[in-house]
Amino acid sequence: MKKVLFQVHWFFGITAGLVLALMGITGALYSFEEEILGALNSDVLFVQPQARQLSLAEMVSKVEAQGKDTVGMFRIDADGDRIAQVWFKPAPGQRRGEMHNFSPYTGEFTEDAVGQDFFGFILNLHRFLAAGQYGKQVTAACTLILVFFCLSGLYLRWPRKPLNWRVWLTMDWAKKGRSFNWDLHSVFGTWCLFIYLILAITGLMWSYDWFSNGMTRLIGDAPVAGEQRRGAGGPRPAPTKDATKETTVASSTPDYDAIWQTIQSTAGPDLKTYNLRMPQAPGQMATVFYILKSAPHPRALNQITLDPANGELKAVSRYTEKSLGAQLLISNYAIHTGSYFGLTGRIIATVASLLMPLFFITGWLLYLDRRRKKREIRNARGGVAAPAGEPGAAWLIGFASQSGFAEQLAWQTASQLQTAGMPVKVQLLGDITEQDLHQSQNALFVVSTFGDGEAPDSARGFERKVLGRPLALGNLNYAVLGLGDRQYQQFCGFSQRLHGWLAERGGRTLFDPVEVDSGDGAALQRWQQQLGQLTGSTSATVWQAPDYQNWTLVAREWMNPGSAGSKVFLLGLTCEEATLWQAGDLVEVLPRNPTAAVEQFLSGLGITADTLVVVDGLSETLGQALSTRQLPVSRSHLVGLHAQALVDALVPLAMREYSIASIPEDGSLQLIVRQELHPDGTLGLGSGWLTEHVQVGGAISMRVRRNSAFHLPAESAPMILIGNGTGLAGLRSLLKARIAAGEQRNWLLFGERNAAHDFHCADELNGWLASGDLARLDLAFSRDQAEKIYVQDRLREAADELRRWLDEGAVIYICGSLEGMAAGVDETLKALLGDRAVQDLIEQGRYRRDLY
Repeated sequence: MKKVLFQVHWFFGITAGLVLALMGITGALYSFEEEILGALNSDVLFVQPQARQLSLAEMVSKVEAQGKDTVGMFRIDADGDRIAQVWFKPAPGQRRGEMHNFSPYTGEFTEDAVGQDFFGFILNLHRFLAAGQYGKQVTAACTLILVFFCLSGLYLRWPRKPLNWRVWLTMDWAKKGRSFNWDLHSVFGTWCLFIYLILAITGLMWSYDWFSNGMTRLIGDAPVAGEQRRGAGGPRPAPTKDATKETTVASSTPDYDAIWQTIQSTAGPDLKTYNLRMPQAPGQMATVFYILKSAPHPRALNQITLDPANGELKAVSRYTEKSLGAQLLISNYAIHTGSYFGLTGRIIATVASLLMPLFFITGWLLYLDRRRKKREIRNARGGVAAPAGEPGAAWLIGFASQSGFAEQLAWQTASQLQTAGMPVKVQLLGDITEQDLHQSQNALFVVSTFGDGEAPDSARGFERKVLGRPLALGNLNYAVLGLGDRQYQQFCGFSQRLHGWLAERGGRTLFDPVEVDSGDGAALQRWQQQLGQLTGSTSATVWQAPDYQNWTLVAREWMNPGSAGSKVFLLGLTCEEATLWQAGDLVEVLPRNPTAAVEQFLSGLGITADTLVVVDGLSETLGQALSTRQLPVSRSHLVGLHAQALVDALVPLAMREYSIASIPEDGSLQLIVRQELHPDGTLGLGSGWLTEHVQVGGAISMRVRRNSAFHLPAESAPMILIGNGTGLAGLRSLLKARIAAGEQRNWLLFGERNAAHDFHCADELNGWLASGDLARLDLAFSRDQAEKIYVQDRLREAADELRRWLDEGAVIYICGSLEGMAAGVDETLKALLGDRAVQDLIEQGRYRRDLY
C-alpha cells in the first residue's frame, strides 16, 4: 500500500505539481487584489464623500446614458469613499457585460484602475489557465489531486513516534543536498497541510457541480420560500404552476426607487455594501447580496429576492439566521482566501500559496536523485535484466554480505547465467521468504560468514524466521558458495548451516558447496566451472577482484606522539586514475616485504636478489618477486632450490583491509593505521609497510572495495556512531558525508587510552561539536582514571538518551575491534534494550558493524 501510494504521489507531483504551483502563485497574487489596486489607484478608486449619494434611480439614469446600454448589475458601498461599479447586460453567451467605475455621488464614469486588467488575467490563469473550459477541467483535476497529496503525504511521512511534535514540525537548516530537500518537502508540507486541504476543498466548490451540490445537500439549509439560489448552490427545482405565477411580473420596467426602499428597509441602517443583480429576462426576480457593518467577515452575505417591477420583497435570507453548515457554504470564498479568519488568515493562506512551487521543485529534485541512484545500482549490477515468465522459471540467487564481496559475486553469478539465456532473480537473503523458496525450482546462494560462524547482519532475519523451519523443499535444486576466513575456527559456518538445512528439507544439491578462503581465486574458478557445466556456457573471464591500482602516499602524520600504545598514523593517498568511493567503503592494500627482510631471507641460500624470474608471465628480479611472497621463518625446506623454484614454492602475500577515513571531496583517500608490533619487536606486515617502510611519495598497490552494509542509510535519520582506536576511520568518513549533506543529528561515542595523547582528530571533532554538526560527543579514555572506562560504559550512562534517539528512528554504526569493544557494546545494547529489540535493529538495517 505504501509503495503504491508513494509511486502515485511522486507521479502526480511531477505532473500536476506544475499546475498547482502556478495556481498557488496566481492565487496568492489575487488574494490582495483590492489592497494592491487601492494603493496603485488612490485617486481613481476612491472619491470624496459628499452630502448624500444619488438615489439608485438617479445612478441608473446617469450610467445608462453614458454607457448607452441597460444595467445588469451594481456594486455599491452605501456610505463609503470607494467608487461604485456597474456591469451592463452581457451579450448572449457571455458571463458578464462591460464594466465601468463611477462615482456614487455624481454618477460620472471614472478612469479604469491601473492593474485592473492584469488581475483579471491572473484570475483567469488561476481558475482556467487562460484556456477556457479545457483549462477549468485541468485546474479542477489538480485541485482534486491536491487533496490526495495532503492525505497521502501525511501517511507517507507518518513517524515512528507521532506524538513527538518536533519530529513533525522542526526543520534542520544546516542540512544539505537530498536531506535538506526532503526536510523542506516534508516539514513545510506538514505546516501547510491543513491550509492546503482548506484551499482544495473550497476550490472544489467551483470545480465540480457534483461536489458543490453534494456539500449543499450535506450541510446546507433548505431554501427560503421564494429565494433564488445561486448557480453554485445546486440545481434549482422546477417551478410549480403556482410558483410561476408568483414570481413572474407583467412589466419589464424596473422601479429602482421601490427596489432601494426594499433594500433599505430589509437591511436596516447597518448596511455597508450591496450588490444588485437585475434579471436577465422579463418575468424573473432581482437578487441583492448585501453585507452589514457588523459582518464577521467580508463575505458574510445576506440575500434579498425581490420583484424588480415594484420592489416587492419575495424572500430574505440572513447570514446570522443560518446554520453553521450553511454559513460555511456562503463563506466559501472567504475561507478559500483566508479572510474568514481575518487579516492573519489571509496572510497565512497567501504564504502557503506562495510555497506551492517549493513542493514541485523539491519533489523534482528528490525524484531526480532517486533516478540517479537507481541508475548507479543498474550500472553496479552489470546490466542483469529482470526475470520474465513464470516466477518459478527464474533462477533465484540469494546473497548475504557483510562487506560487499558476496553481493558482487552474486551479480557476477547472475550475469553468467543470463548470458547463457537463463532468467535470474537476485535477492538479498534477508528478503527471501518461504514462498520464494517454494516457488523456485533452482537457487544459488552466495553467503559470507561474519566473525566466528555468525550470519551477516543482513541475514539475521532469514536465519531467525526461515532457517530451521520444517519446510518441504523437494522442489528445489540448489548450490551454495560460502565466503569465509580460515583464521576463524568455524570457517564458513553460516554457509554450512544453510547448506545442511536445505539438504534436510529435501533440496537437491546441484554440486558440492564451494568454500572460498579470503577471496581465493582457485575456489572462485571452481564455482565458475560448476556454473558452466549447469548452463553449458563457460564465462569468458575468470572472476577475480578488480585490479590493484598504483596509489601515491602523499602524507603521513603521526597522530599520537607520547602514547603508551603503539603509533597511529593518518595517511593520505592519491591515484592518477579517477577513483570514487562512498563513506563506509574499504580499501584492500597489497603489502610488500621491505628490502631488508628480503635480503635477510636470501642470506645463506646462495641466490642473489637480482636473479631474473617469471611471475604471472612477466620477468622481474627475484628481490621484486620475494617482496610479494610470504617469507617463512624456517628455510630448511627451501635450501638448494633455484630462483624460479623458490618463487613458485612461496605463497603470495594476502591483502590487508582498512576502513577509509575520508570522502572524495577531501581530495585524497585517508586511512588511520596503527602499527602492529610482534613479540620480537618487528612490525606487522601491512601496518609496517604503510607507516614506515614505504616512503612519502612512494607507490602503494591498493584498490577500493564497496562495503554497502556500512553505507549511510537511504533516508535521513539520526545517527549514533560508536568506535574505538583506529575504528574512528570508518566513523570519520560517515561523519564527513553526513556533515556535507547537512545532517546534524550525529552522536559519536569514541574510546582510547589517554586524552592527552590518543584523542585522534581532536580539533576536528571538537570543531564539529562547536558548530553543531556533531550533536553529542561522549569520550571514554580508559587509562585516565583508576577504574577503566570504555565506550560501552558511556553508552550505559546515556541509556535514556539512547532510547530517545532510537524512538526517533536513529541508526547505530559501530567500527573498531571485534574482540572487546564490539562485543561489549553489543552486550550493553541487549541489556538496555533487550535481545529482541537489538535483533530487530539488525534486521531493519539500523544496527550496522564494520569490525576487524
